[in-house]
Amino acid sequence: MRASKGVGKRNLIFKSVVVMMAFGLLSGCSMFGGKEEASQTVEPPVEKIARFTGEKSKVIPYVYTARKELSLTFNGMGDEKMMTQILNELDANHIKATFFLPGMRVAEEPNIARDILARGHDIQNNTLNQLDMKKLSYDQIYKEIELSNEVIKKETGAEPHFIRTRSGDYTDDVRLAAAHLGMDGVVTYNINPKDRDMKDAKAIGDYVKRYISRGGIVSLNTDINPEVIPSIKLIAKAAEDIGYKFVPLSELVKNGGERKPLEQIPGYDAVKVNPNYQNAKYKLVYKADTNKKQVALTFDDWGSDKTVTKILDILAEHDVKATFFLRAAGVENNPNLARAMVEGGHDVANHSYSHPVVTTLTPEELQEDLVKAHQVITEAIQQQPVMLFRPPTGVVDDQTGKVIAAVGYHNIAMYDVTTLDWDNKNKASDIVNGIMTKTENGSVILLHMLDDIHTIEALPVALEGLKKKGYTFVKMADLIKE
Repeated sequence: MRASKGVGKRNLIFKSVVVMMAFGLLSGCSMFGGKEEASQTVEPPVEKIARFTGEKSKVIPYVYTARKELSLTFNGMGDEKMMTQILNELDANHIKATFFLPGMRVAEEPNIARDILARGHDIQNNTLNQLDMKKLSYDQIYKEIELSNEVIKKETGAEPHFIRTRSGDYTDDVRLAAAHLGMDGVVTYNINPKDRDMKDAKAIGDYVKRYISRGGIVSLNTDINPEVIPSIKLIAKAAEDIGYKFVPLSELVKNGGERKPLEQIPGYDAVKVNPNYQNAKYKLVYKADTNKKQVALTFDDWGSDKTVTKILDILAEHDVKATFFLRAAGVENNPNLARAMVEGGHDVANHSYSHPVVTTLTPEELQEDLVKAHQVITEAIQQQPVMLFRPPTGVVDDQTGKVIAAVGYHNIAMYDVTTLDWDNKNKASDIVNGIMTKTENGSVILLHMLDDIHTIEALPVALEGLKKKGYTFVKMADLIKE
C-alpha cells in the first residue's frame, strides 16, 4: 500500500504493534510529520526512560581510511516507483549503498525495505517518524530510535547499527540514546549535494565529483527530488574516474580505523611556540652536495582527491617515493588524503597552515601558524611528520629563518629546480623541459599538486626521462642526510 502525503488521505495498515504504540508514546507529535493532532489523539502516559549516564555514541561524518572507498547513503523511503528506479540505477552502476529508513515507512511498505536488502544494500535507522530531535525529550528520542530498530528488524530481519536523523543534525541526547541502545554510531555526512534544493542531476553529480574523498559519506534523499535517480550514473562515473569504489557504510566503517587524539601521538609537540628566536640557527637547503645521481621529488600545497590520487598512482607505477609539503588548512578538511600519502611510503612535511608569505607575518603569527599546521598534519596522519618546513612562495629572510628554526625547523626546505608548474599557462612540455635541463646530482625538484595545472601530464614523462639519465629518487629528508 502506498502512503500519500496528507494525514487525511492516509489509510495505513500497521504491520507492527510497536508502531501503533509509537503514536501514543510520542507526546504532542503526529507520527506523520510532527504536527499536533491533539483533538484527534488520546495520548497515554509517556513511558519514562532513565537517562543514559555512560559515554555518548561517536559521531561519524566520514570514516578514517586511506583505502579508495566511500559510501553512498540515502535518507527516507520514497514511494514504490521512485525506490525501484533508484535501486535499478544502483544495480546498473554496480553500487552497493546504505539506506537510512524511517521505521514508519518500513511498517507501511515492508516489501520495499526487503527489496533493498535483497539487492545487497545496507539498511540503517532514520528514526521512526523523521521528527526534529531538537524538539523532543530524551524519552521521546529514545523511543523514536528504539521503535524504528524494532520495526526494521521485525519486517526485514536486519538489525540497524547506525542512526541518522532526517537532517543529519544531532544533539547530545541523540548520542546518549544511541549509546543507550547499543548502536555503533550517529552518522552524518561530509558530502552533501543538497538535492533538497531541487538541483538537477548534473549539479548533484558535479558536486560529488568536486568533493569526493576516501572514507567520504555522500548523503542523498529518496523522497524529495527525482533528479537523484539520473545523478547516480554521474556519481558512479566520478568515482570510477578516480579509481574509488562505493561500499556499504557498515563495510566502510569495518575497513576504517580510529584516530587517536592529538595528545596521544608521539611528536605532536615537536613544534612549539618559542619567542626566544634571536639566536636560533637555521639552514636553507636548496640541494644536496653529493656525487650520487640521486634527486628528491617534492610537491607543495594541496589539491582535490582526483588530482592528488592521480599523482600518487603515477608515483606508485614508477616506484618513486616523494616528499609532500602540505598546506594544513586543506589537510584539516581531508585528513584521509594525507594519510594515503604516508601509506604510499611518502614523507609529508609542513608548508604552513594558511599559505602566507612568511615575511609578511609577525614572529608570533608565523610561529602560531607553524604550530597549528604541525598539529593538524600530525593528527591527520597519526604520526609525526618529517621535520622540514618549506615557506610558501619560497620567500624567507634572516629573521623569519630564525623564527622558523626556533619552533623546531632547523632545516628549511628550499629547492633548486622549479618550473613554475603552478601557473597553468605553462604546458606539460614546458614543465618536462625545465626539469630535464635543470636537474643535477642532489637536486630538489619542486612541483605542485594543485588542480587544473599540467603537472600530472608532465610527471610520468619527466620520471622516465630522469631515470634514463641514471637518476634515482629519494625522499628529501634522506637526500640531505647523505
